[in-house]
Amino acid sequence: MTIKGVLFDKDGTLLDFQATWLPVLREAAAAAAGGEGESARHLLAVGGYDASLEQVRAGSLLAAGNTAEIAAAWAAHLPARDLRELVALLDRIFVEGGARHATPVTELGPLFARLKGRGLALGVATSDSLQGARASLAGFGVLDRIDFLAGYDSGHGVKPNPGMVEGFCTATGLPAAQVAVVGDNLHDLEMGRVAGAGLVVGVLSGNAARGELEALADHVLDSIAEVEALLDGL
Repeated sequence: MTIKGVLFDKDGTLLDFQATWLPVLREAAAAAAGGEGESARHLLAVGGYDASLEQVRAGSLLAAGNTAEIAAAWAAHLPARDLRELVALLDRIFVEGGARHATPVTELGPLFARLKGRGLALGVATSDSLQGARASLAGFGVLDRIDFLAGYDSGHGVKPNPGMVEGFCTATGLPAAQVAVVGDNLHDLEMGRVAGAGLVVGVLSGNAARGELEALADHVLDSIAEVEALLDGL
C-alpha cells in the first residue's frame, strides 16, 4: 500500500477533546441558556454530556456534531432563541474558547515536520468552523505545513459525507486510495470509508472505545504519536 497523504480530524485526534472542549462546551451552554443552572445542564445532557462521568459520550452531538447541528438541537429547547443568532454565538465561543483551551495530544509541530519530511501531503478535516480550526491550531506550528484545511463551513459538506476527503484529494492531486484518514470518531472513519480512502485509522485519544473504532478502522492506535510507526510498517 502506498500512502502519500494523511487527512487528520482535529478534536480528539490532534487536540485532547476533554481538556480542550469541556470548559468551552460549559461556557457555550451557559451562554445559550442565559446563565449557568438547570437549563444549561440540560443543554449539555441533550448534546451527550454525561455529568456523572464528566465526559462527552462517544458519537454524541457534542463529540461529532458541528455548530449548526448543536445549535439546532439546543434551539429546540430554547424557544426564545433565534437559530441564526445561536449559531453565531456558538461559533464565536467555539473559536475563542477552542484557541484558549487547545491542548495537543502530542507535540504537533515536530510530528508534522517529520511527516512532511517523508514527502506526505497533510490535511485537517474538522466539524469545527474553519476559523475555529485555524485559531485552535495556530499556536502549534502546523498551519504552514498543512496542504488542506476544512471545517464544516468550508463548502465541502459535513461528516460523515466524503466531501472533505474529496476536497483534500483535489487540493493535493492524490487519489483517495493513496490517502490515510485518521480520526477518533466513527464519523471520521465513515467519511474515510465512503470516500474510498486507502487507509482508515482510529485513535483512542478522543471519546470512542477501541471496540467501536475497530468495526470500521483498518488500524486503531492509542494516539497520532503512533502514526509514523504505522506508516513504517505498511
